[in-house]
Amino acid sequence: MELKPEQLLTRGPQDDLLPVYLVAGPETLRVLEAADAVRAQARAQGIGEREVFDADGRDFDWNTLDAAFNAPSLFSARRLVELRLPTGKPGKEGAEVIASFCANPPPDVILLITAGEWSKAHHGKWADAVGRLGAIAVAWPIKPHELPGWIESRLRAKGVRAGRDAVQRLAERVEGNLLAAAQEIDKLALLSDGQSLDGPMMESLVADAARYDVFRLTDAMLAGQGQLVSRMLAGLRAEGDVVAGLMPMVTKELLRTAALSQAQARGGNPGSSPGQVLAAEMKAQGIWESKQAPFKRALQRHPDPQQWERFAAEASRIDRIAKGRADGDGWVALERLLLAIAEARAVRLLVA
Repeated sequence: MELKPEQLLTRGPQDDLLPVYLVAGPETLRVLEAADAVRAQARAQGIGEREVFDADGRDFDWNTLDAAFNAPSLFSARRLVELRLPTGKPGKEGAEVIASFCANPPPDVILLITAGEWSKAHHGKWADAVGRLGAIAVAWPIKPHELPGWIESRLRAKGVRAGRDAVQRLAERVEGNLLAAAQEIDKLALLSDGQSLDGPMMESLVADAARYDVFRLTDAMLAGQGQLVSRMLAGLRAEGDVVAGLMPMVTKELLRTAALSQAQARGGNPGSSPGQVLAAEMKAQGIWESKQAPFKRALQRHPDPQQWERFAAEASRIDRIAKGRADGDGWVALERLLLAIAEARAVRLLVA
C-alpha cells in the first residue's frame, strides 16, 4: 500500500506492524519522522533488537543482509532490521535480496528501508514487492502553496492556535525549510502560553529562519515564482553573497534549459512525441524526475530556443559586470534577468 509519511505518525502502539516499510524522498524531515514512528511502534510492541545496514556504495555485501534475515533473534521474539539506501537504488543483487524477503518474510523480522532519493525511475519489481507486502511512504517536497497547511496542521498537533495571518508570516519566514519550521513550532508551543497567535505576535516570537541559496533561487526562477525570486535575491545580498558567486549556477541552469528547448524544437525520431523527446533530453542532462517540473514550466513560458540563448548571453554580460569588466549594477541586472525568466511579461525589463 502507499501512504503519506504523516500517516505512519498516526498509527497507535497496538496497530499491527507490517512486515516491511519503505520510507523515501527528498524531504529529509518527513522521512526521519516517519521512520522514527515505525521505530517507536516497534519499541511499543516489545521489539528491542535492532540491526542497521548502510548500503551506501558498491562495496556493500548484500549477503550480510540476507543472512541477517535468517539469523535467529538473540534478545527478543522479533527484530527490526533497517536498510539505509541513500540513492534509493539497491542494484540487481540488492533488488533480488529485498524481493526474496518480501516473497517469504521471516515471521520475526520487520524490515524498514529508508532512502533519500526517489522518483518513478526508482520503481522496480523489488519496490512493487514492498508495496504488496507492506507500505511505501514517499516524502515529496512540500510545495509553496502547501506549506501554510502543513504549518497549520503541525501547530494544531502541538496545541498552538494561530490565525491565518500568523501562519502565513511563519511560512514566509521559513521559506520552505521544514526543519526550521518544525523548530520554530516547537518553540512556539513553549512561548505561546495558550494564546491564539496573530500576525504581529508571530512576527515577534519567531526568528528569521529563511536561509537562501543559489539552488533554491534557480528553482524559483524556473518555476515562475517572481516575488520569491526578488525576496531571495534580497536575502542573499543581505547575507553577504556577491553576484559573481551566484552566476556560475545561474548560467549552468540557463544552458541546461537552452539545451532542453533546442531538443524539444528539433524533435526526435518519427513517431516520438514532444514529451518523449523532452524526457529523453532531461534524462541525458541528469535531471531527476522529481526535479523536472520547474524546467517544464519554464519551457512553457518561453518555448523559443532563441530566447534561452538571449537569456544565457545576458547572464554572460552580468558575469562581466560582477567582475568589473563591464558597466552596470550587477544586482539590478541579475534581478531583471531572473524576473524575465520567471515572468514572461517581464522580458521587457532586459536591456537590449
